[in-house]
Amino acid sequence: MASETMTSQERVQAAIQLEKPDRVPIAILATAAPFARISGMAAAEFYRNEDKANNAIYKVFDDVGGWDLDLGSVTGKSIMMMKTVMTLALGLRLAYPGMELPDDYAYQACEEEVLKPEDYATIAEIGWVKFMTEDLVFRVLDITPAELNQTLNEIIPSVFKGKDEWAKRGVVTMYPPSPFTCHPFFRLSLGRSMVKFTEDLYYNPEMIEGALKTMTREFIETTINGCKMFNNNMTLVVEERAGGYFYPLRIFERFWWPYTQEIVDALWSEGIVTWFHLDTSWDRNIPYFKQLPRGSVVLALDGTTDIFAAKEALRNHACLAGDVHPTLLSLGKPEEVEAYCKKLIDEVGGDGGFFLSSGCELPAAIKAENLRAMVRTGKTYELSKK
Repeated sequence: MASETMTSQERVQAAIQLEKPDRVPIAILATAAPFARISGMAAAEFYRNEDKANNAIYKVFDDVGGWDLDLGSVTGKSIMMMKTVMTLALGLRLAYPGMELPDDYAYQACEEEVLKPEDYATIAEIGWVKFMTEDLVFRVLDITPAELNQTLNEIIPSVFKGKDEWAKRGVVTMYPPSPFTCHPFFRLSLGRSMVKFTEDLYYNPEMIEGALKTMTREFIETTINGCKMFNNNMTLVVEERAGGYFYPLRIFERFWWPYTQEIVDALWSEGIVTWFHLDTSWDRNIPYFKQLPRGSVVLALDGTTDIFAAKEALRNHACLAGDVHPTLLSLGKPEEVEAYCKKLIDEVGGDGGFFLSSGCELPAAIKAENLRAMVRTGKTYELSKK
C-alpha cells in the first residue's frame, strides 16, 4: 500500500524533474463523452448544460478517487464557447452530439481541405492567430465577428473559473487547455487535410517552411504569455502526425524536429516544461528527444509507441506518461487494468519520471469500474524500492 506524503503539486513536480515521488502521479485527459457515460447522461446533455457538465466531471472525480493532474477538463464553457475554442484549436469543422450527431455520440472531427495552398504565404506574413481569427474560423464555423469577439472575451474568465474549481480539489492543471495546444505542423496538416498536406511536403516544401517559421515564433510568444497569465510552468503541445508511423525520418527532421527544438528551448529558458501529446507510433523518433534539455519535456504516449523501449532510451532524461489503452479501459476487466497499471508502474515508473495515464484521452466507451481500477492502482501500488 503506497503512503501519501506529498501534495499533488509536489508529486507532479517530482515526476517531471525525474525524481521518485511518494507514489505514481495520475494524469487524466478527457472530454465530454467519458464523463457523460460514467455519469449516466447523454453526451448531448453534457454540452447543453454547463452546470450538469461541471457536476458530472466532479462527480466522476469523487467517485473514482480523484487524480493529480487534469489535462483538459477545465469547464464552464457554453456550447458556443466550446465549439469556438475547439475550432480555434484544431482549425477544422467539428460535429457535436445533439446537433450534427445523435445524442450519445462523441464529437467528431470532419477533416476536409479548409486551408488552401495560397494560405501558407498569408500565414507566413501575418501569423496563425490573425489568420485564424480574421479568416479561417469563418470558413469553418457559422459565427459572426461580434459573436467571435464575445466568445473570445469569455474564454479567459472561464479558464480561471475551471482552474479555481480544480484547485479546491488539490488538482494541478496546465496552460493552455485550448485553443493554443496544437503543434504548428499538426495545425497545418489538420487544416489542409492529411493527403493534401503530404503532397505539399513533397511538392511545395518552401511554402510550408515559411508558415512554420512564423507559426513557431508566434506559438512560443503566445505560450509564454499564457503561462505567465495562468501562473503555470507546464504547457500542452499536441502532435499526432509527424512521427515515423506516417513519415520517413527525413520529413520529420526537416519539418518537425527543428521547430520543436526551438519551441522546447525557448519555453525551457522561461522555466516551462513542454508536455507532448504524441499519438500514433513514435518508436523511430524517440531517440531524438534525448537531444532536448534533461527534464524539459513529458512525452505522453498512446499505446502504439513502445513505452517500455522509450523508457530505456530516455531513462533519467525525460518523463513519460501513459499508456493504459482505450481498448483495455473500454473492453477489459478491472483486474486486467490493474495488472497492466502495475506493469507500467514497475517497469516505467519504478525510478520516477512517469505519470500513470490513459493512452490518448479516456475513451468514450470507458467502463467506470476500469477507470476506478486505474486510479486505485496508481494510488495504492508502491513504487519499486530499487
